[in-house]
Amino acid sequence: MKLIDFHTHIYPDAIAKKATESIENFYSMKAENVGTAERLLEVSKENEIVLSVVLPVAVKPSGVTHINDFALEMQKTHKEFYCFGTVHAGMENIEAETERLMNMGLHGIKLHPDTQLFNIDDPRMYPVYEIIEGKIPLMVHSGDYRYSYSHPERLRRVMKDFPRLVTIAAHFGGWSMPDEGVKQLSDMENCFVDISSSFDRISLEKGAELVSAFGEERVLFASDFPLGSPTTERENLMKMNISDNIREKIAYKNAERLLGFSV
Repeated sequence: MKLIDFHTHIYPDAIAKKATESIENFYSMKAENVGTAERLLEVSKENEIVLSVVLPVAVKPSGVTHINDFALEMQKTHKEFYCFGTVHAGMENIEAETERLMNMGLHGIKLHPDTQLFNIDDPRMYPVYEIIEGKIPLMVHSGDYRYSYSHPERLRRVMKDFPRLVTIAAHFGGWSMPDEGVKQLSDMENCFVDISSSFDRISLEKGAELVSAFGEERVLFASDFPLGSPTTERENLMKMNISDNIREKIAYKNAERLLGFSV
């Protein structure tokens, strides 16, 4: 079965090992891979992944422009990559950078509020949401018991204020608080969720329940490479007690509908 991996991260080769170690330290977990483009291409081929959505994050405002330029370079170099850009609430000219990344061909915006240290519903982000609403999707790391920045309730508030904003709430909408993710986001019709980095904390049975709660049309296959493993997530998808029809939707059909093209 072909797959579209809707949640991956890569870094320039020179800093990939250090960047991967930083993620390991943040989550107190061992990464399955090192976050290079070459390794992502290798593991994707092994798992019938035909497209990887690459999600950059700028921890500091000063890094935004360079990181978006790298994402565009990767997208131009590798037809297997479909890249988002990023912004930071603390940067100057955030509206101009939002317009720039859209105009140069990046396909969405990724935010990780818990590492970027601002709330999803920070008023400084509202001009960004206004610009992208109805045009490109927003991918958000959602739900960490250690912080309030990414709480699903904050994402719900944003989606209420911007009802045409298509959002992907990573990790079943609540990385370490899946029930809160369901409570806050399951009735938001423009909110998709991905399955990445979830099954080390929840059972496959719980995963199937979350698919039902959010709706089979709104769940996306994703690995969270390099922290997560495309191989492991593919195995989890195949083991979940769901129908083959639903499995295909999660594997690639929902992603193709969201992206607007077939791969």
